[in-house]
Amino acid sequence: MIALGQKISTSTKKDFIDAIDALFLKLELAYHYQFYKVFGSDERLKEGKKLWAVSLKKFSPNDILESVELVISSQSYLPTLTDIIKACEDIDNHEFPSVEEAYIEARKSYQPRKEYNWSHPIIYFVGKKIGWNILNEKDTKQNFISFKKIFNAYKKQAIEGKNFKITKNKIEPTTKILDKNLLEKLRKKYKV
Repeated sequence: MIALGQKISTSTKKDFIDAIDALFLKLELAYHYQFYKVFGSDERLKEGKKLWAVSLKKFSPNDILESVELVISSQSYLPTLTDIIKACEDIDNHEFPSVEEAYIEARKSYQPRKEYNWSHPIIYFVGKKIGWNILNEKDTKQNFISFKKIFNAYKKQAIEGKNFKITKNKIEPTTKILDKNLLEKLRKKYKV
């Protein structure tokens, strides 16, 4: 991902343009009739490439090419720009699970939640913010939407450098050390 305000070097710019051209070529080959329906004239193709290039400029050429391969292998219809952006974001943030996977993991987790083996710590913090009882009670669309909103906000914070660390509880011993003298006195007293 290229930081905002950062200029692209000439070779990187050429690689980026080549990636956009390759993206459109792959879309044309994979979705022939649909592609020509949308980008039928040279003018529309040129404008489409400009729009997609501006929208995808924050992603590396490799992420763009990988995302188009992923989308082509999973969609029957010509993907939208939004589909490609989402695929690029998923590739760019590969250490994070998808929102759907995180939601399922949060619902399947069990007590003590701090000790649970999370795939990423932000899932714990999202569940904690929403409330574990709310997540466990019912699987509703509203719960998922709330989870998704908080998950994406925390994911953005993590990408920007915020550290999400789960502090484990220290387990205090529940039993006290046996006093042998007291035990001996009690045995003598009760003749055991």
